[in-house]
Amino acid sequence: MANMQRGIPELGISKPEPIVIDEIGISLGGGPDGYRATFRNIEAYGVSNTTVTAVRSDIDTHQFQYTMYIPKISARAQYESSGVLILVQASGGGNYWGEYEGIKCKVYIKAAPVSINGREFLKLQQMKMDFSVKKIEMGVDNVHNGNAVLQAALNLFINSNSQELLKEMKPDLKRKLMELMRSFVDNLFENIPYDAWIA
Repeated sequence: MANMQRGIPELGISKPEPIVIDEIGISLGGGPDGYRATFRNIEAYGVSNTTVTAVRSDIDTHQFQYTMYIPKISARAQYESSGVLILVQASGGGNYWGEYEGIKCKVYIKAAPVSINGREFLKLQQMKMDFSVKKIEMGVDNVHNGNAVLQAALNLFINSNSQELLKEMKPDLKRKLMELMRSFVDNLFENIPYDAWIA
């Protein structure tokens, strides 16, 4: 994993941080006053400290499952929101921050061998992932128009409902992270012959 922290330029793999996600959204409640928030330009740090804690593999069927642990991820983003939250009109925007600790992640990979110029490589066929977070602290600041009441209401709600908010974010997060991971694994498989994986 030390190589991953520095990147591997010869394989076209740059440093993994920050992880950049363009946009995710959440929606709480229905109707015209339902709360909706969009987070943009998300930058996350801490992924390079990933430790692989378990590996399961079936060489014959080219299936692999990795269990990983990340001590802490710090995220920053800009957000915009609309609707009503705990009786406060929550339309506006500002800066979002999040500290996520104790992240456990499982990644399943199924590949197939392909022959390229007489050498055998793997080609990604399927990937699945899931993750959990033990502890979450997050909030907003620099709320537009300096609305201290709105900022206090948002931070109270966010920290009282952090796991529920993560649950709302999770589908978008998983989809975006899967895109990044697919690109990463595709790059590895295209550059590293199959026999190097099983040596």
